[in-house]
Amino acid sequence: MDYNKIRKVCRPIRIVLGLVLIAIGFITKNYWFYLGILPLIAGLANFCPLCIITKKCDLPQDSESK
Repeated sequence: MDYNKIRKVCRPIRIVLGLVLIAIGFITKNYWFYLGILPLIAGLANFCPLCIITKKCDLPQDSESK
């Protein structure tokens, strides 16, 4: 199982969500929104720590990789 892959849809959503949360934190001066760096890093690094825990983001495996 390759945990370093995210579905093609999830990655841009995480990057946009991270940027939006950081921007809201910058505008409102509420430092809790700076936690948006977590989904931003997850999207940029193409790694999802929640996929390891929930095992719901797994991509189907090829029969050749077994």
